Order: sequence, then structure tokens, then C-alpha cells
Amino acid sequence: MYCLASAPARTLFQRRSRRALEEIRVIRILVVDDNPTIRRYLRCVLEQHDDWRVCDEARNGQEAVERFRQIRPDVVVLDFQMPEMNGLDAARIITQISPGTPILMVTLYLSKQLSDEARKVGIRGACAKTDINSVADAVGALLRQETYFRS
Repeated sequence: MYCLASAPARTLFQRRSRRALEEIRVIRILVVDDNPTIRRYLRCVLEQHDDWRVCDEARNGQEAVERFRQIRPDVVVLDFQMPEMNGLDAARIITQISPGTPILMVTLYLSKQLSDEARKVGIRGACAKTDINSVADAVGALLRQETYFRS
């Protein structure tokens, strides 16, 4: 037996389907690091979450700014020490372009002084690359409109 839904019923179904898709929106993340192994590591850690996807990668701060302008990700995860343009300078430019986009700085060289400088340029979180849990926790905090600074 076939059931043909009326036009109003189909429209209601389409609206509910669209709303359900919006509720499971995927968070798009730009990962920036000069080391391809670290980029792969960060991708693996971040994509453990069902609704997080690394939408692009960049090798330095200049590429990060260019890619950000092109794809407008929801979150940026970037290294501090990179060739051509460091993470602080890239974050400063990205924050000028889009003040609402959360930026997490990941680094091997985390210190209170670096965290303070990161805050000044608009970075909302900083953590050590070596702590797998802190990277995922930090992105989660930024998505909840919180800050995350661990030394």
C-alpha cells in the first residue's frame, strides 16, 4: 500500500528534516602547523568527535590567513612557532577579519608570557601539543564560548 502525503504534510516534513540537519551541524576546523606529522596528529585527535571535521590545513601563518579568508572555518587551531609568519601574527590578522572566530594556539613552548601575548592578540585558548586530552578539551571549551589557557 502506498501513502501519498499531502503538500502541507510534505512541507512540514521538509522543515523538520532541515531543522534536524541544522542541529547536527559539523564544526569546521582549520589546522595550522609547519610539521605534517603534527597536522595529522591534530586531525586524528580532533576528528574523534563525530561533529568535528578538519576542513583544511596550512603549513605557516601566511597560508593560515589565506585559507581562513577562503573557507571561513568555525575554529582555528594553530602552532606558535612557524616559518614565514608565526601563530601570534596570523591570529592577530584572523581576529581582525573575524573577531568571533575562536582560535586555539597549540605549542611545545607554552609559558605564562606566551599565553599573555596570545590573549592580547585575540587567541581564546592555548595548550601544549603533547597533551592529547587538552587539545580536544580546549576546542570544546572554545565552542562553548569559554577560554582555555593551560601551562
